[in-house]
Amino acid sequence: MEFRILGPVEVWGSDGEIPLDGSKQRTVLAALLLARGRMVSDSHLCRLLWHDNPPATFNAQIYTYVSRLRKYLGNAVTIARQRPGYLLRVDPRQVDSENFARLARLGGEALKAEDYDLASGLLGQALELWRGPALTNVTQQLADEQAHRLDESRLVALEGRIEADLALGRHVDLLPELTGVVAEHPMHERFRALLMSTLWRCDRQADALAVFHDGRKVLAEELGVSPGRLLTDTYRAILVGETQQRPGRAATVRHAAAV
Repeated sequence: MEFRILGPVEVWGSDGEIPLDGSKQRTVLAALLLARGRMVSDSHLCRLLWHDNPPATFNAQIYTYVSRLRKYLGNAVTIARQRPGYLLRVDPRQVDSENFARLARLGGEALKAEDYDLASGLLGQALELWRGPALTNVTQQLADEQAHRLDESRLVALEGRIEADLALGRHVDLLPELTGVVAEHPMHERFRALLMSTLWRCDRQADALAVFHDGRKVLAEELGVSPGRLLTDTYRAILVGETQQRPGRAATVRHAAAV
């Protein structure tokens, strides 16, 4: 059985997707999965399900959601009553977020060790587990509590994979993807710096500098701040690159790793 929360919450068995009874039941399951073997209290589940307006029978309703999950999931997991809440035991390899975290950690270690082929492969596998924004079909309370953290972990993995690919000389292939990422996250300085480095390696120094100036404008208008050290250092490195002989691959790789 496979549990998916990196996108809409879904459960898949050997015969296909296992239907769940609406957003509240998906919320209970996702909250228990995200607790990673820790107890989730009745009061916390109540807040996730009904926010500040719980029904008088909220304990009974939570019990019903848990009972139905036990029925649907069978022996694939154990949902134990551990007062004052519930605890779910499941093999981490059955949960997409756990597999993502493991692959992202290994990929990050490979990146630090400058094993760029391994880093790109592991981080690419991690990112393939995502099917869209996390937790899109649960209650707003759970999404507000957990989705941003999960999405941030995806961005960190994406940064690492792009950095590894840039170090491997895949700048031409990276350019369309990275341009779209910066358009989606215009105030994310690290992605912008990576786009500048990618354009520079594609012999598009003027475009790389324009990306910096666009970023400076966005940061000033939206946040009232100037570009940080990462962007300014990348900008200065590109200026130096324009006035000197184009550095060789080793120098370029060092610059990409610094970004």
